[in-house]
Amino acid sequence: MDIALTLVALWIAFGASHMALSSQRWRPRLVARLGEPGFLGLYSLLALAIFAPLVSIYLSNRHSGPYLGSLAGVPGLRIVVLVGMGAALALLAAGLARPSPASIAVGKAPAAADPGGVFQVTRHPVLMSMALFGLLHLCAVAVHASELAFFAGFPVFVVLGCLHQDRRKLASGDEGFRGFHAATPFLPFSRPSGVWAALRQQPVAVAVGVGLAVALRWLHPAMFGP
Repeated sequence: MDIALTLVALWIAFGASHMALSSQRWRPRLVARLGEPGFLGLYSLLALAIFAPLVSIYLSNRHSGPYLGSLAGVPGLRIVVLVGMGAALALLAAGLARPSPASIAVGKAPAAADPGGVFQVTRHPVLMSMALFGLLHLCAVAVHASELAFFAGFPVFVVLGCLHQDRRKLASGDEGFRGFHAATPFLPFSRPSGVWAALRQQPVAVAVGVGLAVALRWLHPAMFGP
């Protein structure tokens, strides 16, 4: 099978398995049978079993398929990508430090859900960092069919997955999450004031994310090429 089609098929399997296992129909049944830790273990193992081959196949077949163009030569775009990756990894670090009530691994939101910190930027910080990663890399690399299939999969999966998470949590009747949902933005950086709130309330996590971005940029040529 063509590499790009293989990558698309794996992305579809990854997204479909996530949404099926976490659905209102299947999650309660699996939790009742396996317990919450067992369910999360199954969920994580299945995700890894699909995502690991997805990454491996892409890395072994970079620049495969028809050449579709590149934005890498646009003046100033390199700086935008570097700053954007710093923002993406800051979102990742801040989101890991303060797990979102929208996450599958978090139970009911507290009655007075605190929408401070990174949640003033987006209610899905970890997943939205992945979406930014994909979009920024589409801007930074020479895009062949394999790059389009791999990197575009991140924002598509994230947007659909986050919408599914929101609907599932709202349908569960969790009033704490309903308040959290109403107080937080979906798309990152859609509320400029939220960025300053995150910087004030989670400065260490933001600094860790930016430091990680700098380290990865320095290591990138040796690990993945320019």
